[in-house]
Amino acid sequence: MSKTKSVLLTILGTMITGFGIGVFLTPNKIVGGGVSGLSTILFHALSIPVGISFLVINLLFLLIGFKILGKSFTFKTLLGAALISVFTQAFSFIPFYTENTMLATIFGGVLYGLGIGLGFAAGASTGGTDILGRLIQYKFPTVPIGKLLLFVDGIIILVSLIIFRNLELTLFGIISLFISSTTIDFVIGQLNISRLAFVITEHGEEISSQLVSTSPRGVTMIDVVGAYTNDKKKMLFCALKESESEVFQRKILAIDPEAFIVFSESQRIKGNGFYLYK
Repeated sequence: MSKTKSVLLTILGTMITGFGIGVFLTPNKIVGGGVSGLSTILFHALSIPVGISFLVINLLFLLIGFKILGKSFTFKTLLGAALISVFTQAFSFIPFYTENTMLATIFGGVLYGLGIGLGFAAGASTGGTDILGRLIQYKFPTVPIGKLLLFVDGIIILVSLIIFRNLELTLFGIISLFISSTTIDFVIGQLNISRLAFVITEHGEEISSQLVSTSPRGVTMIDVVGAYTNDKKKMLFCALKESESEVFQRKILAIDPEAFIVFSESQRIKGNGFYLYK
């Protein structure tokens, strides 16, 4: 991924996340864990602006773990945290979109997960409990970071129950956490989806030459024999982005209208010409 695309994706992701927090989650006291949840608690308990507390908490975590986390991770996290802080604070001035707690939970969770997912795809980090989880894992390396993050988020949700004294809000926070986590996984999964193309043709050399010269994708050519006709043909194998499949098909059929083409979905491809989002 180019640096420009990464920066633009980071800005878009943090903007969407900030919108979800500032407009839906915080105004309705929905705490789904993470630093955003802790900032929501501080906002309603002590009137500390969400954007400011979000940035300060992340800065404290980064200062504590600078030597452990390294310069690269610290810089990326600082950038992501700063952007989310700015957008969250800016969107917090927007009037309530809804006072319906369930709607706020659903839309806030989806927007939060969508934004974080795009940020992860750009290679950025928004910090938060991710930093704390890494610091704890440094002391207890045998404990999976996923379980550590779940534990930290659970503590924050429990704190919201103590502060707000409202069990329903706590349950909504758990729902929001589940929705945002599921959305993050969905976004990353969709970005990694590609197509595998299998082409059976009698014009293998001509088609492969055309594809290689007019696209950035490579082609693998294999000798095959039809089991029924015993005819010798070529099978072309090519990995594509989903958006490239239609143009790919038209190029083949322009040379061989009788070509047999099969497209298969791939959940992830790692190699030359493909970026693995994670």
